[in-house]
Amino acid sequence: MCEDEYFEEKREMYVMDSFEFSNGEVLNDVDVEYMTFGTPKYDGNIITNAIIYCHGSLGNFTSAKKIFPLMYENAPFDENKYFFISISALGSPGSCSPSSTNLKNKFPKYSIEDVVNFQKQFLAEKFNLTHVLGIIGNSMGGFVALTSAILYPDFADFIMPGVSSYKVAGHDYILSKFVDEIITSDENYEKGIVNESLKRTLKLASLAEFNFGLSKEALRATPKEELSQNFEEFGEESLFLDIYDVKYCNEACMNYDIENDLGKITSKVFIISCAQDPHFPPELDGIPMSRMIKDSQLIIMDSELGHLCFNELENISDELSNFMKEFGV
Repeated sequence: MCEDEYFEEKREMYVMDSFEFSNGEVLNDVDVEYMTFGTPKYDGNIITNAIIYCHGSLGNFTSAKKIFPLMYENAPFDENKYFFISISALGSPGSCSPSSTNLKNKFPKYSIEDVVNFQKQFLAEKFNLTHVLGIIGNSMGGFVALTSAILYPDFADFIMPGVSSYKVAGHDYILSKFVDEIITSDENYEKGIVNESLKRTLKLASLAEFNFGLSKEALRATPKEELSQNFEEFGEESLFLDIYDVKYCNEACMNYDIENDLGKITSKVFIISCAQDPHFPPELDGIPMSRMIKDSQLIIMDSELGHLCFNELENISDELSNFMKEFGV
């Protein structure tokens, strides 16, 4: 079975009657896309070993494949020990989003707090979960894990934010502002007209992100011809996205800042940084965050994948195993 077929088979949908955003707006008949894998364990009718996986910007439930190499017997995420739930977040096209609702720029503005509450409401309604063992999140998914631990200190025993941060600032904030400026500069965005101009605008906005995936070392080592080809392919792939989904997600991340609330976290925290991450370098994000969160652990990976290093989590399997020993079930 190919990967696409596997995920299509695993894909499930749930419809919440309604969801209220933090700004007071309400949507009805709200779609949630998700999948589960692993082995649920129960205390009565309550699942006791649930771990939630949270994807990065405009990813979806399939992003949980990043932990698949660590699910074998006695591995850190042994599928016989844990039950995983991976959700396409609020704003991502498989779930409730500007594109899936066809509301486009009339979709309610949302924040990372809304993404957390969307996920929490779904878990309570579908799985009767008011407490989970842990939350794993890469990039924006780390924002979700950290914000959840702040808003709901008793919700998760542990969180594992990876290649992530406690705020979007500096070069990342300017990048987000640049993407926002590119999108809003096209008059067709406000008109809700998806034409060739808006498609080109989407491509340009997406290409602004190209330089922030792989490490600087990996990009420097790539021949110019190959780099040009990769750049063009990255732009073409962006056309499968929706410009309204991109705009809303970018804005939610741009406004993310929980620095003053990190002291509220009581969950155990395992921070994964990458030395070569161009988005969230350890010296600016992982290290200061680990100092501000009590009882946290920090591992700094070496990976030329940079911000994409969650695709090489097996390289820190020993460290992950040591952390997860406390949560054996």
